Amino acid sequence: MSERESRYAIDARGVEVTYGDGTEAVRGVDLRIPEGEFFGFLGANGAGKTTTIKTLVTLLSATGGEISINGHDVDESPRAVRQTVGYMAQETAIDTDLTARENIQFACEAYGVSGDARAERIDELLDLVELADVQDKTADGFSGGMKKRLDAATALVHEPPLVFLDEPTTGLDPKARNRLWDYFERINEQGTTLFLTTQYLEEADQLCDRLSLIRDGRIVATGSPDELKSQVGGQRLDIDVDAADPEPAVAVAREFFGTDATIEPTDDGLGVTAESARERGTDLLVALRDADIAVTGFNIRAPTLDDVFLAITDDDDSLDGGNAGEPASAGATDAEGGR
Repeated sequence: MSERESRYAIDARGVEVTYGDGTEAVRGVDLRIPEGEFFGFLGANGAGKTTTIKTLVTLLSATGGEISINGHDVDESPRAVRQTVGYMAQETAIDTDLTARENIQFACEAYGVSGDARAERIDELLDLVELADVQDKTADGFSGGMKKRLDAATALVHEPPLVFLDEPTTGLDPKARNRLWDYFERINEQGTTLFLTTQYLEEADQLCDRLSLIRDGRIVATGSPDELKSQVGGQRLDIDVDAADPEPAVAVAREFFGTDATIEPTDDGLGVTAESARERGTDLLVALRDADIAVTGFNIRAPTLDDVFLAITDDDDSLDGGNAGEPASAGATDAEGGR
């Protein structure tokens, strides 16, 4: 194992995945994730997130590029890769004919968790996912949220140094979600590398050291949450209008700001992102009133990851591109660059 490889939990270069029908699901992705980093991977449905993860954990074979996971080449040592990662997929992989305890015990056996430590580990995980009270009931009667929590437990039995979390808390109630996040944060603080995709962008903002955004199989931006938000630029002004069609209000705003703002219709009216949004917001409200457009509410705020996500999915040119490990701005690039 080279020194270069040993510095990264994930060192993937030029990864390509083309399906048999010619679909290019992943196109030239670079990912260099330092050991111990909490890394977020965001993109719209179909952008290539899950395909990338399945390739990294050896469930799919790349059609191009090189991948090293925890120092192991995925083509030469796929078994070693699987022994050093945990993978919580979008779809649960539990056996509904087994009890909660039996599911975790089966995972322990599959990953070689020793008999001496096994019982204690099973009890710890049952408590973590709040299934201790139903540990002897078969999983076929569990709710979707209970199955999701049990699936999380089976992915963590062997305490892997790298854990892939593909939409891990979708379908969980807030209490269960927060409990899992607390655990993920705790193991990350102890050195576990986490690779996360999530629909909850506010959580990604709070949890992740760095993020990459993928669109159409390509990484189009990388950086810390603050770095990415700063690239959106300016403040965000949301205006609610009393109209079924927001386009007249959007037209007024576009004429008012010219090319100095990004303006888009929203469900309730329009959104304006501009450096001068705070200073000129009041004047825009007056312009809307003069155009006989009734304003029913407004709010000004700093950009969020939702704004970054919308900018990425709407227009690749709205943010500077960058691969993970070579971020668009000064993100972490090596093992010393984590939290």
